[in-house]
Amino acid sequence: MGGEGPITAYPATSIEPQDQSGGPGTDAATKQKAEWSRLEFWDDNQKPYLKEYEGRGLLQGKAALITGGDSGIGRAVAILFAREGADVSIVYLPEEEEDAQYVKQKIEEAGKKANLMQLNLREHANCEKAVEGHMKAFGKLNVLVNNAAMQEMCEDITEIDLDATEKTFQTNVISMFAMSKYALKHMKRGDSIVNSTSVAAYMSNPSLLDYASTKGAIATFTRGLAQQLAPKGIRVNGVAPGIIWTPLQPATKNNPAESMNSLGVGACPLNRPGMPVEMATCYVHLASPLGSYCTGEVLHGSGGIEMQG
Repeated sequence: MGGEGPITAYPATSIEPQDQSGGPGTDAATKQKAEWSRLEFWDDNQKPYLKEYEGRGLLQGKAALITGGDSGIGRAVAILFAREGADVSIVYLPEEEEDAQYVKQKIEEAGKKANLMQLNLREHANCEKAVEGHMKAFGKLNVLVNNAAMQEMCEDITEIDLDATEKTFQTNVISMFAMSKYALKHMKRGDSIVNSTSVAAYMSNPSLLDYASTKGAIATFTRGLAQQLAPKGIRVNGVAPGIIWTPLQPATKNNPAESMNSLGVGACPLNRPGMPVEMATCYVHLASPLGSYCTGEVLHGSGGIEMQG
C-alpha cells in the first residue's frame, strides 16, 4: 500500500478481476464486495478502521424514491437514507432482484419501510408507474434521486454502436426528465431532487464518449431545473462521483476484466477507488437540511482529480 503504514481502511489494489458485461451488473455477483454503509475512521495510533454509518434523523418522516437503488451508489444512498429516517422506494431491473432484496432487508433493519419496483425506465410509462407506485406506498414524495445509469466502452467513434448510444441516453438522461416530470406533481416546498452526474461530465472520457456526454447533460439539466424550481422552494442538486467501485465497472461492455485489479490506482491523488458509501454521504447532505442553501450545485467525490471545467 506504500508509506509507513496503511493509508486507508478501504481496498486500494486488491479488487479481483471480473466481467459482468453480459447484463446489468449486480453487487451479488461481484467477487469483492464494496462498502455500502461503513465509513473510515482513524484511531489515536493513526490506524484506519471502518465503522457503520449512524443516522441523526436528518430525513425523519420523509419518503424517498431512488432509481437504480439496488446496487452500487444507489444501494448505499438507500441504506443511509433509511438510517436517517426515510422510507424508501427503489427502482431496478428484473435481473437485479437479489440485490434489491438485500437493500430491502437493510432498510427494514433501520426500522423503515421499503418499496421495491421492477421497472425498465427507458419506457416513459414506467417512469410514471414508478412515481405512482411510490405514492401508493407512502403517500408523499420528498426526495427524488435520479441515479439509474449504464455505459459501454468504445475506443473509436467510427465503430460506436449507435443503438447502444441511444440506449445510454435513454437510460441516463431521458428517464431523468421523465422521472422529474412525474415526481414534481407530488413535490412541495422543502423537497429536493438529487441527480447522479460524474467526473466524466467535467473531464470527458475518450473511451466513454456517449456516457460522458450524458453526464454533461445531467449537470446542465441540474443547473437549469434548479433555477426553474427555486421559486417553488424545491432544491435540485447533483453528485459527481469519480472512480467508484460499483457493478457498473465490471458490467461495462468492452471493459477488460483485469482492469478491476488496478481500478483507481494512479488515476487520482488518493490512489484508490472510492466506495459507494463515500458518495452516499453527499446525497444525504444535499437531500437533508444540511444542504438547505444548496441548489444548482454539484458535489464532487473524485479522490482529488483536478477538474478541467
